Amino acid sequence: MTGVPGSTAHRAAPVEPVLVTVLCETGSSERPDQVVGEEPLEIRLSSPSTPPEPVAVTMRTPGNDFELAVGFLLTEGLVTDAHEVQSVKYCDLPDGDVQHFNVVTVASSRPTIVGSRRREVLVSASCGVCGTATLDQLKDRCPALPTGKPIHADVLTSLPATLQKRQRVFAQTGGLHGAGLFDTTGRAMAVREDVGRHNAVDKLVGWAALQHRLPLDAAVLVVSGRVSYEIVQKAAVAGVTTLVAVSAPSSLAVATARALDMTLAGFVREGRANIYAGAWRVIGAPT
Repeated sequence: MTGVPGSTAHRAAPVEPVLVTVLCETGSSERPDQVVGEEPLEIRLSSPSTPPEPVAVTMRTPGNDFELAVGFLLTEGLVTDAHEVQSVKYCDLPDGDVQHFNVVTVASSRPTIVGSRRREVLVSASCGVCGTATLDQLKDRCPALPTGKPIHADVLTSLPATLQKRQRVFAQTGGLHGAGLFDTTGRAMAVREDVGRHNAVDKLVGWAALQHRLPLDAAVLVVSGRVSYEIVQKAAVAGVTTLVAVSAPSSLAVATARALDMTLAGFVREGRANIYAGAWRVIGAPT
């Protein structure tokens, strides 16, 4: 367990030690174990004309908090361009306040009125709440996706296994989601983990924004779980043309990918995949 000097309050780490009681046929015993850390993060946004305003609170795994905040604001449309981000910092709170690490302020160069948007973007660890209500609104927000780069079928089907090998915290806990950006040769660009699948994606988008790598039209986004509308939404805002998932997509995710001409593959395992949209980008797939 970690803490802030001068405070006895608990601050979660990415991995937390616990003591568990193990039941088996021969009886029970206690042993140490590890679980994934989870704490709230309040995201605030300021601009030249407004002081920091709370935008959202999300349950997340501590780590890469600045990337998460920037990625969230970009994918929800409260920041429209990575170049608008002037600074990202933990909030100035009283000395020794452990909540210092649970509040992040992003300063934008563009005047922004949060207003009623605040309620629209409250999120939890299990399911993102989209800031856009309809597919038409998303298409208005997102420029047309570029052609992107084709990817060989054998590379595409190998990506989930490569992602899992790079999930360090998952290997310790088995209790969180992963998302990774890869090039079309299968080389990992960045991998992030979180209790919320949408948080893991936002962390990647924030990483790309802070590294001046947006749009991600040459990258493949791989997620460790299912694909819902909000995952496709976040990928589209970041310019991703190919999205790969270990599990199933929702019907709205498929419809959105098809409308945006995004390549969407689900149930991806070594040597096999279901391609729901954009099969023309996959070399070796029937079109």
